Amino acid sequence: MNIDKLVHDVTNELTSDILPFWINHMQDPRGGFYGRIDGSGKLDADAPKGLILNARILWTFSQAYGMLGRPEYLEAATRAKQYIAEHFIDHDHGGAYWSLNADGSPLDTKKQFYAIAFAVYGLAEYYRAICHLDQAKRAERSLDYARDDSLSLAISLYKSIEDHSYDSARGGYIEASTREWGAIEDMRLSEKDENYAKTMNTHLHILEAYTGLYRVWKDAGLHDRLRGLIQLFLDKIIQPDGHLGLFFDEDWKLHGEMQSFGHDIETSWLLVEAAEVLSESGDLGDRLLYMECLGASRDLAAAATEGLTPDGMIYEYDPSTGYRKEDRDWWVQAEAVVGYLNRYQLAGAPDDLERCLAEWDYIKRAIIAPDGEWYWGRRADGSVNLDDDRAGFWKCPYHNGRMCMEIMKRG
Repeated sequence: MNIDKLVHDVTNELTSDILPFWINHMQDPRGGFYGRIDGSGKLDADAPKGLILNARILWTFSQAYGMLGRPEYLEAATRAKQYIAEHFIDHDHGGAYWSLNADGSPLDTKKQFYAIAFAVYGLAEYYRAICHLDQAKRAERSLDYARDDSLSLAISLYKSIEDHSYDSARGGYIEASTREWGAIEDMRLSEKDENYAKTMNTHLHILEAYTGLYRVWKDAGLHDRLRGLIQLFLDKIIQPDGHLGLFFDEDWKLHGEMQSFGHDIETSWLLVEAAEVLSESGDLGDRLLYMECLGASRDLAAAATEGLTPDGMIYEYDPSTGYRKEDRDWWVQAEAVVGYLNRYQLAGAPDDLERCLAEWDYIKRAIIAPDGEWYWGRRADGSVNLDDDRAGFWKCPYHNGRMCMEIMKRG
């Protein structure tokens, strides 16, 4: 297999499997999208609806429409955008809720900045997609207001992150707050995370969101914050061994030695993307920062290879205890495909192209579900993980959909 065949394969996977699954099975007649389809493919119509899921749907269909121009993708993106604006946005205190009940009423009203960042990411991409239309077509479809509203809302959410999460004294962003922006005791993103004020994961996805927003809104303040985030990865988050540190206190002291191979490889290309978008300003300092990120990217991808096996990339490893989680989760495999193609395109090493193609071969053999979308993953023993969702709070069309579109753009 070569890159041309890979592009053909992922284009077909995106347009014939992933996106149709979400259009055909997840649209809720009450508005927006259902909250869950379980691992066996059964719909749970009464499941809560998460901001992360809806924002990732918005981003995925917005980018798909911008690339492919199919009206059904714009309809799905607009559906997600409207539902976020009408139900997830906290019109009293600002920001956005963590989750809703199935009927769209608020459920968990805390402000998790990871999730708010995804809303920024999706809204900015929706704006970008609609800007691809000429003025006559926007007017014909009454999209001028939707376009401008999406950018305004993205900027408003960006400002809420800056006002309530940014640590001006020590740098970086705290994890969460109450609905009213007060301190919150449990800042964890999920039950499996450690309860620390700052995490790699939230910083990675604020970086991603600010990159998307800066593409469409060349604000000087946003430029400086994006630059600062990139520098934080280089100075604080990426460790001397090339892996990412995962959990930090407010003073940036690292807690634990867990290595997350999927995040290593995902960051390896998102960091370069952020620095590349930033360097479009033409500033010499931004260009030098981009060059520094190229080296960090290669180191991250090299560190991630410690998790590679002949059958996909394992989840994580803790060198301090010897613990290894050898599940092959869907998102880790998707990010590995992009990350190793990125490293191949930066450095030209044939081994990285082989890793990329081998990962895609494993996905085809083991991760794509024959009845639609992708399984959550495979267990360490090779069995399919049916306990976790096919679609849900965390299982979205974003990692696999974005993988397909990244390959299509790079091929």
